[in-house]
Amino acid sequence: MFDLAVFGSLFLTLFVIMDPPGITPIFLGLTAGRPARTQKRMAFQAVCVAGGVITVFGLLGHQILNYLHVSVPALMIAGGLLLLLIALDLLTGKTDEPKQTKDVNVALVPLGMPLLAGPGAIVSVILAVQKADSVATQVSVWVAILAIHVVLWLTMRYSLLIIRVIKDGGVVLVTRLAGMMLSAIAVQQIINGVTQVIQGG
Repeated sequence: MFDLAVFGSLFLTLFVIMDPPGITPIFLGLTAGRPARTQKRMAFQAVCVAGGVITVFGLLGHQILNYLHVSVPALMIAGGLLLLLIALDLLTGKTDEPKQTKDVNVALVPLGMPLLAGPGAIVSVILAVQKADSVATQVSVWVAILAIHVVLWLTMRYSLLIIRVIKDGGVVLVTRLAGMMLSAIAVQQIINGVTQVIQGG
């Protein structure tokens, strides 16, 4: 009732795409200045949002995209542009201003989506669910999805220990680093989307 090869393949794919180690500085940068309890809650919320989005697209992905007449490249470009806006705020320090961050739950956007549940993860899950032609492979696919979200939660939850070590000055440095990394991810996502549009055309 369990296909280890399918589980391992999808888990590794999602691990590379969702990148738990790489999300750490971005999570710290986006949640800097908030109480530890709030940061822990945001880590859990981000994983729940990502899990919910991934589950919906895993079950109804093709139907949703077809109904909205949205192509995968369009989804990638839109996600990239959204990430780029967030990255620019991190790089310029605008997220340091309380008015801009205290009332916004970054666990939902951009952490939950499109950072964790981005186009790459969504497409991978849609394809994996489509290919799963037996109960064993279906179970393996959904266990892999659950496992990667547990890893993401643990990574963000315990990354908060880093803040205690690096203090305020380190948080500013991590925030700028997160902005630079996020901008690179965003631009690459846009490039991938445009490339697919050109190849498809």
